[in-house]
Amino acid sequence: MIIRKNKKIIVAMSGGVDSSVTAWILKNKKYEVEGIFMKNWEEDDTEEYCNSAKDLFDAINVCKKLNIYLHKINLSEEYWETVFKDFLNQHKQGKTPNPDILCNKEIKFKCLFNYAIQELKANYFATGHYARIKRKNKQYFLLKGIDVKKDQTYFLYTLNDIQLEKILFPLGDLKKKEVRRIAEKINLEVANKKDSTGICFIEPKKIKKFLNRYLDDKKGDIVTTSGKIIGEHNGLFYYTLGQRKGLRIGGIKGQYNIPWYVVDKKIKKNILVVAQGSYNKHLMSIGLIAKNIHWINSKNKIIYPFSCMIKTRYHQKDINCSIEYLNNTHIKIIFQNPVPAVTPGQSVVLYLSEVCMGGGIIESRLPLL
Repeated sequence: MIIRKNKKIIVAMSGGVDSSVTAWILKNKKYEVEGIFMKNWEEDDTEEYCNSAKDLFDAINVCKKLNIYLHKINLSEEYWETVFKDFLNQHKQGKTPNPDILCNKEIKFKCLFNYAIQELKANYFATGHYARIKRKNKQYFLLKGIDVKKDQTYFLYTLNDIQLEKILFPLGDLKKKEVRRIAEKINLEVANKKDSTGICFIEPKKIKKFLNRYLDDKKGDIVTTSGKIIGEHNGLFYYTLGQRKGLRIGGIKGQYNIPWYVVDKKIKKNILVVAQGSYNKHLMSIGLIAKNIHWINSKNKIIYPFSCMIKTRYHQKDINCSIEYLNNTHIKIIFQNPVPAVTPGQSVVLYLSEVCMGGGIIESRLPLL
């Protein structure tokens, strides 16, 4: 994307290497660059889970080094109301939501984006996401990042082409190792800082313990698909379809000692259902039903049925499939080959080659059986 000189760009600073290098790249191109750090959570007695204080410290130091002004904004209330409440509610229903996608939609590219453009009078809003934006025929398209392993379009499918006109992803044409190399070259202290993952502010390893503060963990039976009780779970919200670790199921007499996987959660009966093998028939799906469908380029007419590639989770290889229309908010997706661990509550994202078309929430899976 070609940007005129002397344009004001606000960079979302997370205190990590990606946003830091993003700010440096834009500053190095002589744009008027300022940073903004958003606080999503009031630490109080949750300091053992939350890293925002350390991230703010790092963001301040990076901005000092780059000689750019850092704005600060507290979006904790907005995060609680639009992201975290939904996150808890989905878990109570036995689903596995992706809060980072909702955070991007409601917080980063809505609240923060609007503040940068409207209040701070920025011409553009930039982040350190690994994705690209392309303009063609007066439309803006979201494309996968060059670094296949780091491409983050899966988390960005709720954007629209009007927003894309004001958004910049400077890292989309770079690979992660190049970004770290740049950070080391300009002596940024965050050059080798570990990537942040999980629920915007909580490490994945701590998320279950954190959720226990808000959800009642009611123990129950772990049963096989034939109904045999073989263990005890600590609370259904701790588990997700396809999960292997943490089940604490040892070898069973008369059974092949291969790993057990979660294949279902019976919410009303408080039962966790498991089966052996990562590709067992109970875990496989031939398709799914998706709701809340969002198209990035909504002006382009969708002609059903059509074929494309999808991802049902981040870092997954593209899946060949066909898309069928159900109604204005729902579509049916049929896989070319059965897929394991399709998880209600997660997002399914659609692609045509390197272009991200949009996506939706997995409402239900179509089991192989």
